[in-house]
Amino acid sequence: MRGVILAAGKGSRLFPVTLHIPKPLLPIANTPTLCYGLERLREIGVSEVCIIVGDNRTSIESAFGDGGEVGMRIAYATQTEPKGLAHAVSFAEEFVGGDPFVLYLGDAVYSDSLNALRAQFEESGCENLNMVQHVDDPSRFGVAVLEGDRILKLVEKPKTPMSNFAMAGVYFFRSAIWDAIRDLTPSARGEYEITDAIQLLVERGHDVRAGIYRGRWFDTGTLDSFLDCSRFLLGNGVSIGAGATVDAQMRNCVAVGEEAEVRCESLEDVTILPSARVEVSGRIEHCILGGTIRHEGDLVGQILWQ
Repeated sequence: MRGVILAAGKGSRLFPVTLHIPKPLLPIANTPTLCYGLERLREIGVSEVCIIVGDNRTSIESAFGDGGEVGMRIAYATQTEPKGLAHAVSFAEEFVGGDPFVLYLGDAVYSDSLNALRAQFEESGCENLNMVQHVDDPSRFGVAVLEGDRILKLVEKPKTPMSNFAMAGVYFFRSAIWDAIRDLTPSARGEYEITDAIQLLVERGHDVRAGIYRGRWFDTGTLDSFLDCSRFLLGNGVSIGAGATVDAQMRNCVAVGEEAEVRCESLEDVTILPSARVEVSGRIEHCILGGTIRHEGDLVGQILWQ
C-alpha cells in the first residue's frame, strides 16, 4: 500500500506565520506538523509516499528530501492551483498506479494508530474505507450517513447534517476512485470535492465503508486547534529547542524553537517559532509568535510575525 499526503494548502487561518514557514513545516511541540502524518503512515506499513505540494514545494522537498531520514521513500507532485482535495489527489495517480493507497490530510494529527482502519479495509475488501468520528457540530465537515459500517450517503459541510459522523481526514482507496475524480464537476464553491468523488463511488454501487476513530483528532489549522494539539503532545509540559534562551516564568504547554530568544514575565500555552526574538513586558498566553517582536504589556490570543 502506498500513501498520499495533501500538503499544498497555504494555511491562511494561521497567517502571518505561514507566510514565512509553510504550514506543513510549522512545528507543533517542536516537531514539523508533517512529521506526525509520516509517522502514522509508517506505523501501518506504508513505505512509499507522494506528498502533494503547491508553492511550498521547494521548502518541503528541502526538509524531507527523498525520505531517507524518516525511513520512507518520498516523491512529490505539485497541485497547479488550489481547486479542492479531489483535484489535489489527481496529481498522485501516476505515483499510485493501480495499487491501493491511503490518503492523509497533511495538517491533521492523531493520537492513536491507524492500524485498525487498515485492517478493516483489507479484511472487508471494500473499494473505499473512510475514517469517521462522532462530533457535536458536523456542519463544518463532510458528513457520512451510515448503515452499520456501510456509507449510504456523503454530504460536504451540510447546513442541516443528517448524522453526527464527520469525515476525519484519512481515506483508504482502491483504483475506482480515479474514474470518479475524472467525472467530477465543481461544487458550489468551485472546487472538486473528495466527498463528491466518494459519493460517486456509492452511487455506482461500490462497497464504501466507514471506520470509526475513537482517538483524539486535531486539524491544527486554527490558533485554538494548533495550541490544543500542542497541549496534548506536551502533556502540559515544556519543550525548549537547542540553542534557545528563555528569561521568563514557564507555566504549562510551552514550546520554544531552536535558537529562539524570549524575554517576558511568563509563558503559558505558547509556541515560539525557531530563531524568533521576542521581548514582551508582560505575560504571553495562547499565542504563536515568530520573527522579531517587541511589545509593551500582555500578549494574549495572537498569531504574530513581525
